[in-house]
Order: sequence, then structure tokens, then C-alpha cells
Amino acid sequence: MQYAGFTLRNNLFVAPMAGVTDRPFRQLCKKLGAGVAVSEMVTSNSLLYGSAKTLRRANHEGEVDPISVQIAGADPHMMAEAARHNADNGAQIIDINMGCPAKKVCNVMAGSALMQDEPLVARILEAVVAAVPNTPVTLKFRTGWNRQNRNAPTVARIAEESGIRAIAIHGRTRADQYMGEAEYDTIAHVKTLVKIPVIANGDITSPEKAKYVLDYTGADGVMIGRAAQGRPWIFRETEHYLATGELMPPPLVSEILQVCREHLADLYAFYGEDTGVKVARKHISWYTKGLVGSAAFRRAMNQLPDVRSQLTAVEDFFGQLAQQDARLRYEEDLPQELAA
Repeated sequence: MQYAGFTLRNNLFVAPMAGVTDRPFRQLCKKLGAGVAVSEMVTSNSLLYGSAKTLRRANHEGEVDPISVQIAGADPHMMAEAARHNADNGAQIIDINMGCPAKKVCNVMAGSALMQDEPLVARILEAVVAAVPNTPVTLKFRTGWNRQNRNAPTVARIAEESGIRAIAIHGRTRADQYMGEAEYDTIAHVKTLVKIPVIANGDITSPEKAKYVLDYTGADGVMIGRAAQGRPWIFRETEHYLATGELMPPPLVSEILQVCREHLADLYAFYGEDTGVKVARKHISWYTKGLVGSAAFRRAMNQLPDVRSQLTAVEDFFGQLAQQDARLRYEEDLPQELAA
């Protein structure tokens, strides 16, 4: 896929997720089949550029191209400065966040709250594009502020006119948060209105769903978020399905243990052991969610205080799984009488 001046291996994107899409996770998703992985959103407040959190979020050392950094804010000048700062520090694509529905973001009129003020949207986009003339700028937003105000078509036109190179649309409004089901009619309509690439996002949880959304909307690509948590191999599964029409068999337990080991090692190195253990807990929970016997394991694992005990618990859990079946088996895949 051609995207913002880059040739991608495919049209599969990792959605930016606060507290999830750090450098170790982005690298893992790219290794397992994603064409692009967008960073966690980075503040446009220059006073925070030197904070440990912002420095970690802006750390792209060793990351596979293209490096896409998402910035968030509500002031055109500050957003322009943030774009310049990140481009000067390795960002190859600047992505603007107008999709986050979190209260703490929307309360300062950033994220999806910006969709209420279309003139401000235009000023921000024009300022950012002008600030980094040699760096492509993309935009992620929602279908609207609420269901009565689905103004994604208008925002998409503003984006194209402002020089935005591609857009990603989550199929919910800000008011919807993550409730209910994503709707794709608005995305399909936007696709007919603009010539820049349109990436569809929202409830893409399987290779089959990815193909359905691509076919239904006519979108140029799909962006996967929560479904990749604990299952980053969804990208290679989807890549294979889109290319062949065939589903891959479930991965081997031994392979996923190795994926998990390497991911945890990256987390410990990236955050330091103390913080790394805490961050690793949620990833281990996601890796094991739905696997046979995982509920008790997760309860015990969340109490473990250090790297050695955490790694030993992971090894033991996957070792027990491998004795039952060489491939991953989720409880939902078992006959009902066995799962009860």
C-alpha cells in the first residue's frame, strides 16, 4: 500500500492506544504483520517535553519505518510546535488526535471534542501541515460528536483541503465512547467524498471482520486497536486471510510463549524492571485472557513482585497449556460441556 509517501507491506494499521502502543508493542506488531503502528498520543504542551512519560512516548530507537507519532492538543500554535519538535526527533509521519473520547482529553477541548469546532479544526490542521512541510500529516477522528452530529464528512473535506495526507475514522461518535457497535456507513460515505486514503477503525476483531469492513466501506485500509491487545499476531492472520481467503491455524503455544518472553524482555528493558513488571501485568493478562484455566493464573500473577517470579509463572502456565494441546485453545472454542 502507498501511504503518506511510504510503501507499506500491507494496509493494516495498529491504532494508537494510550498506555498500550509503546515502542515494545509497536515493534512487536510490526514484526507480526502490521504495516504501520501509530504511537501513543504525545502532548503538545512543550512544558512536558522533558517528562519521563513524554520522553518514553517519543522514543523510537530501533523502530521499523515508518515512524508515526500522534500529537494531541487544542491550540494551533502549540500543535505546530509539537509537530516540529517530533519531526526533529525522528517522527516520519505526524498524526493528529481528534478521536480520543476520554474526559480528561475532551475537557480541555482536545481529542474528539475538537469536532464540535470545525473552524478550529481547520486552523489546527493548516498550522500543523505548514509547520512540517517535509513530513506528511495524517488525522484520526470519529464519525462525529454525537449521533445527531455526525460531521465526519465535513471534517474529512477540511482535512483534505488543509493538506492532510490520509485519515483514519473510528466508527463511533465521541458520545458513544466504546459502547455499542461501530457503524461503517459514515466511513463508506466519507470514502466517496475524498481522494486521500481512508482507514476504517472500530470493532475489527478478526480477519473476517477486516475483510467485511474493507468491502463494505471501500476503505483503503483497516486500523486494529483493542483486538491486538494480547493477540498481536492478528495482523499476520489478517494479512494471510486478505491475500488467500483462508484462515491460518491457531498459533503454536510454544511460539506464543516465545513472543511473550521477548515482549516482556523488551518491557523490562524499556521501563526498567520495577515499572516493567507493573506494565507487563496487563500484557500478560491480555495474552492469557480466554485461554483454558487462565482466570486463576491472572489473579495469582498480578500479585507477583519481580521479574523472576513473573517469568516463571508465564513459563509454567504456557507449559501446562502445551501439555493439553500444541496450539492455543480458547475456552470459547471448546464444546460447551467441557467449558462449563
